[in-house]
Amino acid sequence: MAEPPGAPHRTTGSTLLHPLSGLLGIPLDQINFVACQLFALLAAFWFRVYLGPSHASSAVRHAFATLFGIYFAVFCFGWYSIHLFVLVMMNYGIMNMASIPNIHSPLMIITQKITTLACQLHDGIGRQAEELTAEQNRLAVKSRPSLLEYLSYLLNFMSIIAGPCSNYKDYIAFIEGRHVHMKLLEVNWKQKGYDRLPDPSPTGAVMYKLCITLVSLILFLTLTKNFPMAYIIDNEFLDKTPFLSRLGYLYVVTQAAKPKYYFAWTLADAVNNAAGYGFSGVDERGTFRWDLLSNLNIWNIETATSFKMYIENWNIQTAAWLKRVCYDRAPWYPTALTFILSALWHGIYPGYYFTFLTGILITLAARAVRNNFRHYFLSSVPLKITYDVVTWVVTQLAVCYTVAPFVMLAVEPTIKFYRSMFFHMHILSILVLLLLPIRPQAHSIRMAQNQAMLNSVKRKDK
Repeated sequence: MAEPPGAPHRTTGSTLLHPLSGLLGIPLDQINFVACQLFALLAAFWFRVYLGPSHASSAVRHAFATLFGIYFAVFCFGWYSIHLFVLVMMNYGIMNMASIPNIHSPLMIITQKITTLACQLHDGIGRQAEELTAEQNRLAVKSRPSLLEYLSYLLNFMSIIAGPCSNYKDYIAFIEGRHVHMKLLEVNWKQKGYDRLPDPSPTGAVMYKLCITLVSLILFLTLTKNFPMAYIIDNEFLDKTPFLSRLGYLYVVTQAAKPKYYFAWTLADAVNNAAGYGFSGVDERGTFRWDLLSNLNIWNIETATSFKMYIENWNIQTAAWLKRVCYDRAPWYPTALTFILSALWHGIYPGYYFTFLTGILITLAARAVRNNFRHYFLSSVPLKITYDVVTWVVTQLAVCYTVAPFVMLAVEPTIKFYRSMFFHMHILSILVLLLLPIRPQAHSIRMAQNQAMLNSVKRKDK
């Protein structure tokens, strides 16, 4: 539904940059978002240099990160964002997931962090070590955080606007100055000729990510507006364009919709790195890696040859959150429950539910095809290349087919789109699931093994 002419400049946040919004013809809320993130980038560099662990106490770093985060939230979203603070305080008292509303940023990020901390506290305080996976045991929080630590984790200026969600123990290690040191200790530096631990700088990683951000912004300003998703359900387009050409155009408009996500998530990653947060260790070539908080891998997305590979490299930190709070904890139907939780977390638009319910079907069907046929194509290089090309085409088109409702939002355009596509992916997925044998998932086997181990421990205790 089209907005009235004045709509692009409405916002609940600050109107200070209204003249710039009018000059550029860009909605004021988007101008405020970019301004906050750029200011956060500068503040992050200052934070790392002048409020580093060697110059300031953990309490000072927590307080600064929290106060600046609250300021950015008020600037972008107005005093409405005080609801955010109320939500945070309420959940500090009860520390559970029952009263968290599923509304959009920044509450989406707050929701992720509260539920992450709740699960990790439960693992550390309410469960036995034998019940936990290796990752759950590593991330378990064994004591309740102080109010300042809690507020800083949820509201810090590096992630309040665009995320990403990180694990509580990683964030506290960053504030206390242990974040990089812990990762460096995993490497034998004496064998590499070092007398002492190196001091990795994030500046190179930040510059690289800012270049990606700039390219993404240019693509967004030039491509996105010229290839609107709405055109694929235009009556004249549907009447005059053959089915295969419509599929090709669907791929083009989906590609044109990506740069805004690449821009926002890469800039958010750069902000965290500039503050000194996001170091993930050293790769096999000895290169320092700053991708602990990266939210996407563009190369793996664009070359994905499976639905699973695509999902694992798109919105990575949200996928990790869903895995930790739902998939790894679901006693049955983990894939379906995870997609449903993702839809609820995104909000109330019907298009979200069409996307994630379709995603369940396609994920299960893709898994069945891969498990039943992939091994036949590994015997020679030509066969493997053929398999990769075919699965790349199918994966990219399946993703486009799945995410179109996510952009359209409403029921009517979604149904019109799927009718124009003859519901072909739905039909093919259902046929695959009906005709191909389904192998047991590793998740189900692992859950059964964990339960058997737990029962064995309980019998010994008796």
